[in-house]
Amino acid sequence: MTLEIITADVLAPARHGFFTRRGGASSGVFAGLNCGTGSSDQSDMVAINRTRVAEAMSVAGDHLISVHQIHSTDVISFSKPKAKKPKADAMVTATPGLALSVLSADCQPVLFFDPNARVIGAAHAGWRGALDGVLEATLDAMERLGAQRATTTAVIGPSISQAAYEVGPEFLDEFLADDPENSRFFANGIKDRMQFDLPGFGLHRLRQAGIGHAEWTRHCTYSDADRFYSYRRSVHSKQADYGRLIAAITL
Repeated sequence: MTLEIITADVLAPARHGFFTRRGGASSGVFAGLNCGTGSSDQSDMVAINRTRVAEAMSVAGDHLISVHQIHSTDVISFSKPKAKKPKADAMVTATPGLALSVLSADCQPVLFFDPNARVIGAAHAGWRGALDGVLEATLDAMERLGAQRATTTAVIGPSISQAAYEVGPEFLDEFLADDPENSRFFANGIKDRMQFDLPGFGLHRLRQAGIGHAEWTRHCTYSDADRFYSYRRSVHSKQADYGRLIAAITL
């Protein structure tokens, strides 16, 4: 099956893509393009999937750059591949031929590009990372390579939507403690539950940071099982594990 790749015109001419689960070699609960080396999927199937992604990005297999994601605000600047994955949740580069990639399964995969400075970035932004400032940290790291946030574009890829993201009152309290205005990203749910708008919050943080343009592809990972993996859906379905989607960008 051919890979399905979601792109955004605003990131052109940088080669990029938010890959769906279609076109991969994995089976079972991982059926499709599972690129999560940390999953319990067969390692050779994950390797095949990652090779397909590298080929689609027109880079060598070892130039599909990843990090060991830990829900942090840490950003790594790459000028060449590293022998071991550093722990971080975002990366930047001004080096052509390196494809920066992040994994997700409800969290926000965010791709960045400053066409003037020819600097790219990629970030994994779950609620914790977004609240703590991983998106702003990525822009800071890009600026250290010569980018300007006013000429930088960011696109948030497939993520869990507000309608599918139910949270408890303690979750709301943490966001209100950071900024009372964050209440705008919560809608009333059943009883004491709330519905959180993760991509809306991500867009707000990017725009507040002074980025030139930011948008969301408007794909919900939870609601479309045929195209996307979802951690929360796997929990609700009582599955033992779940696949990871990949998003990548290269100069």
